[in-house]
Amino acid sequence: MVEAITAILLVAGGIFAFIASVGMLRLPDTIIRMHAATKAGALGSGLIFLALACYYLELSITLRALATVFFLLLTAPVAAHLIGRAAYCSRVNLWHKTWIDEFANICDWCETSAEEEGASGCELEEKGTQ
Repeated sequence: MVEAITAILLVAGGIFAFIASVGMLRLPDTIIRMHAATKAGALGSGLIFLALACYYLELSITLRALATVFFLLLTAPVAAHLIGRAAYCSRVNLWHKTWIDEFANICDWCETSAEEEGASGCELEEKGTQ
């Protein structure tokens, strides 16, 4: 029974890891790609670590696997937020079919990095979405 649960968790984790890799290759821009990398990647890795915990059934290995899953799920959204913010502040072009840019008028948080580079505020208002 333990081997069947382990196999199901490993296959599910492998499928989510594969979906994350396909998403990284197929999605059009950085901000959209970060979702595939963090969401499907963290879920796939978490399922693989849960399979590891189910297979060995030792307290030390199970606690390490559960701690790893916990920290993965804790840090993946923070990493996605920081990647998206860094990409937006460094003026990475959005996908041409992006219709809504909610930060174009309120980008106070990227003015400091823009002023350090010699630009005046957020230039995305003038460019529009590209």
